[in-house]
Amino acid sequence: MDERGVATWQEELASLVDAGLRYDGAPIDSTVDKKRSGFLSVDGSGSEPRETLKDQVTGFMKSWGEMLVELAKGCKDIVKQTVVTEDSFVVRKLRKPAKKLSFMNDYLPEDRDPIHAWPVIFFVFLLALAALSFSPEQDKPVTVIKKLRLHPTGATRVQLPDGRYIAYQELGVSADRARYSLVMPHSFLSSRLAGIPGVKKSLLVEYGVRLVSYDLPGFGESDPHRSRNLSSSASDMINLAAAIGIDKKFWLLGYSTGSMHAWAAMKYFPEKIAGAAMVAPMINPYEQSMIKEETVKTWEQWLTKRKFMYFLARRFPILLPFYYRRSFLSGKLDQLDQWMSLSLGEKDKLLIKDPTFQEFYQRNVEESVRQGITKPFVEEVVLQVTNWGFTLSEFRTQKKCTTNGVLSWLMSMYSEAECELVGFRKPIHIWQGMEDRVAPPSMSDYISRMIPEATVHKIPNEGHFSFFFFCDECHRQIFYALFGEPKGQLEKEKETKETLVQTEAHKGDS
Repeated sequence: MDERGVATWQEELASLVDAGLRYDGAPIDSTVDKKRSGFLSVDGSGSEPRETLKDQVTGFMKSWGEMLVELAKGCKDIVKQTVVTEDSFVVRKLRKPAKKLSFMNDYLPEDRDPIHAWPVIFFVFLLALAALSFSPEQDKPVTVIKKLRLHPTGATRVQLPDGRYIAYQELGVSADRARYSLVMPHSFLSSRLAGIPGVKKSLLVEYGVRLVSYDLPGFGESDPHRSRNLSSSASDMINLAAAIGIDKKFWLLGYSTGSMHAWAAMKYFPEKIAGAAMVAPMINPYEQSMIKEETVKTWEQWLTKRKFMYFLARRFPILLPFYYRRSFLSGKLDQLDQWMSLSLGEKDKLLIKDPTFQEFYQRNVEESVRQGITKPFVEEVVLQVTNWGFTLSEFRTQKKCTTNGVLSWLMSMYSEAECELVGFRKPIHIWQGMEDRVAPPSMSDYISRMIPEATVHKIPNEGHFSFFFFCDECHRQIFYALFGEPKGQLEKEKETKETLVQTEAHKGDS
């Protein structure tokens, strides 16, 4: 007892145990319960073992857990009865804004109630953001290398028929001495300055190549396009070629995501194209004609964050500017694999650490984001993951017969007069690094299945960057596959005419 003579709670509990617990007036034999529960001591006495601190903490946590579960159930019931009802204050206030977003219900399964489905989706979205912020695949802190610099303008630009200006860069031989013209659209987060990274001018001269790379609309110093699509992209390329004096068929070179613009030019202006080369080509990862094995092998190579960005680009592109302003439009330079959420092979990891690559990469990114707007970047990734308006199978060489009625159809079965070969029917070369985790080999497998005539060069032990960037031997392999033995540049037309005049004069003298 305490000083006031009042029994403490320990003494009261002991008195209850000594007196025996009662149920409906009948005392309960505590020793029987002890025997049943197996808590008898070694000497057979009924004394219970002392409860440890661990047991007390465990019991305390279990009790709190049960209380929290019951609290959550109660809150859920309150929300259902007060917030989600038709006449509640929250529903009345949100009814009009919700009607404007009712089109989003089309993305839900038919058997799902939007009132309950969208809160769940929002909660999952928050969890996804948290998972991306603390991704175990990229849990190492990355130090910002440098800040992006703004360089003075100075690109060569031409005006297109619609009034916009396109910036471009030329390397190699001059227009009047070019044996081959090679036009190259750049990839995502790149610019006209990329071209063929590290290509030697001597190689271009040896093959007589005029290499033209240009800024896509909104990138570098090219004006944005109001409503860009792959058809307009192909038109821009053709108009650029005409403006800079390419009056003959030219070759295309598409690298990574830049390949979709090359495919578009092949689709809409095949008569202008002499042939195409694709290096590590990216395709639409949601392409419905991909078989299950190709789809699985493609998606399994990518990090969770990259998959999530593709999902946003396809379903909620309005959210992409939020991420872009925090990364490559933040004014700071970060590592390529961090910004682009790339999973790289060993050779690619070594390459991006090379000082030559880092200097090139910084200058190229600075030019790409020069205008500081998110629209062209959003457009580019949305173009990749949405319907292109054509399929690669259209480039396959196949027979097309013109039939007007049953009689013509029967005649075409026995005669070739009404039939013709359709498709691209020009050289298509694809180079695929077998260690590429950005554009996995499954993508080139899909292209090969769609276009059996395409020549696929599978390069062992090479990644997404290692074969194409600063690799003299790789560049020579590409040129040899496209153009054969080097024939040098063409002689100048003026020099040729002077030679002819001198020859004629010499004949006259003789």
